[in-house]
Amino acid sequence: MQAVVLAAGKGTRLRPLTDEKPKALVEVDGRPIVEDVFDNLLEIGADELIVVVGYLKEQLIDRYGDAYEGVPITYAHQREQLGLAHAIRQVEPLVDDDFALMLGDNVFRANLADVVNRQREERADAAFLVEQVPYEEASRYGVLDTNEYGEIVEVVEKPDEPPSNLVMTGFYTFTPAIFHACQLVQQSDRGEYELPDAIDLLIQSGRTIDAIRMEGWRVDVGYPDDRDRAEERLQDGTAGFGETGTEVDQLAEQGTD
Repeated sequence: MQAVVLAAGKGTRLRPLTDEKPKALVEVDGRPIVEDVFDNLLEIGADELIVVVGYLKEQLIDRYGDAYEGVPITYAHQREQLGLAHAIRQVEPLVDDDFALMLGDNVFRANLADVVNRQREERADAAFLVEQVPYEEASRYGVLDTNEYGEIVEVVEKPDEPPSNLVMTGFYTFTPAIFHACQLVQQSDRGEYELPDAIDLLIQSGRTIDAIRMEGWRVDVGYPDDRDRAEERLQDGTAGFGETGTEVDQLAEQGTD
């Protein structure tokens, strides 16, 4: 399976750590975040990495070149950071079939393979790793509503009144149908092409999207404090699969920042 990594953002909330480097190269526990992302993707069987680059992209390209641990890397250029759906549009010419997608600023120790395995069953057009958070926190994220079969029937970006407390994490699998949906999305009030809007179009067209509950933990490294918290979790070594670690008290909002 090909794996797409979104790593084009400026990381303004991570300043001063991103004043002179892209967010994906900010170090967590002595290693760039993006290497942890790469390792997770290789572990679930990715045989090609497609990295969307933008801000200070030369640093990423110079550092990793055309391969990581023997797995080829192809780069797609997002010249303007106009949202996740816009970033995904940049990889359409490079993707051949179903693919995994991971945000380049998330540290995961979770059941990513379950999402890939569900995608390979060919009953779903997409599968998302999702986590349950307190209702008072849900409005900060892309919120999901599911039916009795665990299929996602609605996605709402940062709603005032969340339909549930299930939220998207930074890991997804898709068929190429997502590209057409991303092309149809209109700019939001934030001036971005939002991934939840594209997902909603998939749902409206009758596509099946499965929600896989997260087992383990993740940290979305949006602020310097998040970097420190991710380091603590990695160094702890006791938290793993079967333990829910949502980090919802201080998780940064997802986006293309």
